[in-house]
This record gives sequence, C-alpha cells and structure tokens, in this order.
Amino acid sequence: MKDKRILYVSSEVVPYLPETEISSASFEAPRLVNQQGGQIRIFMPRYGNINERRHQLHEVIRLSGINLVINDLDMPLIIKVASIPKERIQVYFIDNDEYFKRKATLTDEDGKLFSDNDERAIFFAKGVIETVKKLNWAPDIIHVHGWLASLLPLYLKQYYKDEPLFNESKIVTSIYNQSFEGTLNTDMVNKIKFDNIEEDAIKTLVEPSYNSLMKVAIDYSDALIVGSENIPEELDTYLKAADKPILEYKSKDEFGEAYTTFFNESVLGSSN
Repeated sequence: MKDKRILYVSSEVVPYLPETEISSASFEAPRLVNQQGGQIRIFMPRYGNINERRHQLHEVIRLSGINLVINDLDMPLIIKVASIPKERIQVYFIDNDEYFKRKATLTDEDGKLFSDNDERAIFFAKGVIETVKKLNWAPDIIHVHGWLASLLPLYLKQYYKDEPLFNESKIVTSIYNQSFEGTLNTDMVNKIKFDNIEEDAIKTLVEPSYNSLMKVAIDYSDALIVGSENIPEELDTYLKAADKPILEYKSKDEFGEAYTTFFNESVLGSSN
C-alpha cells in the first residue's frame, strides 16, 4: 500500500470512543496501511461525549467556516483535528453545535435513536467531502465504516459526481452487524431529494432501516468488506447479488494480509 492515499470515514474510532467492532477496525485498518507506507486520513463525527481536552482536539480555522445546506437550512461546518498517540495518524472531526454538541453519540439515555440522526448522517457525508475538497487531497480509496457514514457513497456518486478530485477514487464499504432497531426519521428520503438526488437512487430509503441504509451504501460502493462474522441475512443476500468484489469476514489474525491483497488486487487492480 506504499504511497496509496486512503480516506477512512467512520462513525466511531478508537481511542475516541469505546471499543466495538467498528471503532477497532476503524483504527486497525488505517494503522496497517500507515505501517506499509500509505498516506491516510481518518474522519469521524465530533460527538459531545468525546473529551476534547484529553484527546487534544483543536479547531482547524482554515477548514472551518463553510455552511452546508441540510433540508433548506444553513448549518455551519466546524473541523477539528487530533493525532492518535504513538501512531502519527491524524483524525479529522466533523462538528456542528446543532448536531454534535449533545453528550451522546447516536441514542439518548433511554437508548432511543435521536430524531435528527438522518440529518446528522447527511451533514457528516457532505462535511467529509467538502473538507477533503478543501484539503485538495485526492484519495485512491475511500473506506466507509458504520451506518452514520453510510450515505457517503451515495453523495459521492450522485451529488458530487462532477467533482474531479474524486474521479479515480474507489469506494469500499465494510458491512457490520452493529445496527439499530426500527427506522430513522421517515422524512429522510425527502431531505436527500432536496439535494437533487434522483428518487430512483434512494427508493430503498422510504423506510430508512439499518438494512436499507446499508443497501444504498452497497449500491454505490465499488467493493465491499464483510466486517462481522455474522451479518443480517437480508444484507448477506443483497451483497451476493451485488456482483462486486467482496472480502469475506476475516479474523484479526488473517485480516492484515487479506485486506492488503484485496485493496491492491480487487479494488485498485493488480497493476497497482
């Protein structure tokens, strides 16, 4: 992976949030590529329960200050950055007071999904892409983890389809068993349509369940990774029908070599 540019977009990353399958993979995969001489950037939301002082987050003024339009409202984009100790890995945080100041991640103290998680997902996807544009950093691969990040493939292939910076970028999405009950706000599809994204591209999201979100991510990804030993049967069937390169689930011991081979041969092509 030497000199390859890989952008990691995740809903959660260790050490900023507790260890889960997603947060661990979102740290281990970049670390592996970093050790192989690849260039990496990691993006995640700046949830209010992340301790800014302890993790030494600071705002990047030159990247902050633009407004993203979400459902006809101007929402200011704030970018913060921190370094993972001992790894020389930079993590960029997408922030906005309205969406991410609350002292929680995706659910309230009763475990109920926040009613604006749909808008937070749209804001996160657009915020990552706008920031990468400002960095003028063209990734070879964009690797997506977690359902809050799952709209990024759709937005990149639809809303940002004419953005030259991403012309050569390949999108890889990891599918996990870390889901949620019920659905997000059922008006989500209209909020995405507000961005002139064709109705046909998001008809799956009329009922915005976990499986629906991941199906849209699968539709707009170039390759896929099974990140959990068991994933929902509905998604497993959908994956197999997608006719795209798939890296089946690998244990931690097997992951490194399989991941590198998959990226080099199946995603970038063996000539790379």
